[in-house]
Amino acid sequence: MAGRDELPAVNEFIDTLGVAAFDHAVDQDGSLWRTYGITTQPSFIFIDDSGDTTTHLGALGLEGLSERLEALSR
Repeated sequence: MAGRDELPAVNEFIDTLGVAAFDHAVDQDGSLWRTYGITTQPSFIFIDDSGDTTTHLGALGLEGLSERLEALSR
């Protein structure tokens, strides 16, 4: 989720970071943030094959993100 912003700003974020290959959600009213307990950026929501979610507030870095994604692919 690119963040709580207007669509043009979200699209600029996606273009600037070159992350268009990922799905993005626009959360203009904050409802997704509330649903997943997000209070700050950066934050990550990981969804496994069964639909269970894990929320991580704060930065992960490349190693931390890679470890989380690898764990999901097992």
